[in-house]
Amino acid sequence: VQLVESGGGLVQPGGSLRLSCAASGFTFSNYIMYWYRQGPGKERELVAGISSGGSNTNYAESAKGRFTISRDNAKNTVYLQMNSLKPDDTAVYYCGTKIMLARYWGQGTQVTVSS
Repeated sequence: VQLVESGGGLVQPGGSLRLSCAASGFTFSNYIMYWYRQGPGKERELVAGISSGGSNTNYAESAKGRFTISRDNAKNTVYLQMNSLKPDDTAVYYCGTKIMLARYWGQGTQVTVSS
């Protein structure tokens, strides 16, 4: 299983970023995918999840109305569109999945929201 995130960077408050996570090594279309984040000095927290077919999504309260999770099963890729970014969104963002009893994560991509 390999998960590779990209798309992070430095953005001003109010700005937008689109994160991508390319998956390989498993049948991507069979599994729920998640985005998590870990801010400085904080524990890793769930940001959003999307069902295997993409029809169902859920979000942390902090992400609702600003973030959108989506997936392209033909490209084995999950996305996180982040709008109206705030300094509190500064974190390393990870995509992840759970297969059988094992959890898998990518290496993460840094998002910094600062003026």
